[in-house]
Amino acid sequence: MNGSSRPADPPDNAGGPGRDETVQERADRLWNETLQEVRVTQTGAQILFGFLLSVAFTPRFATLQSFDKTLYTVTVVLGACATGALIAPVAFRRYLAGHNLKPQLNRTAATLISTGLALLALTIGAALLLLLRTATGNPTLAWILSGSVLAWFATTWVLLPQLLLHRAEHKHVDSDR
Repeated sequence: MNGSSRPADPPDNAGGPGRDETVQERADRLWNETLQEVRVTQTGAQILFGFLLSVAFTPRFATLQSFDKTLYTVTVVLGACATGALIAPVAFRRYLAGHNLKPQLNRTAATLISTGLALLALTIGAALLLLLRTATGNPTLAWILSGSVLAWFATTWVLLPQLLLHRAEHKHVDSDR
């Protein structure tokens, strides 16, 4: 011991560069960060899902083509799954509180949030496709614009973070030489 209750050399999975925290402190910090992420995504998903539920009760819904009604059904199911995946970490936490499983909970929550984000992106893309097909009357334009939005999500939510990670790893390798 180095004069405190912390071990002199924390395990590799505790803290990160520039952090002096125990495994449990890291788990607590990561959980708090996870909750912040969930609050943002969960609210958006719930609002979108609530809006989607109301669409079927509008007079215009009855006039939609069969494809559009099927697209609507798929969109609502995707929205329900996205909402469920984004709320699940809270349910997990509620059920597992006090069982000393926070590191495992953090890993599972990260997977659920990633799944929820992917489902949310698909929900937004499908909702946009339905809206644009109806608003423009041009199915080709609707597909192009919706596909472009999904490509934007893939770029900003997946490719850009991977690029930043790759650059950071490359910089780390160069600094070790």
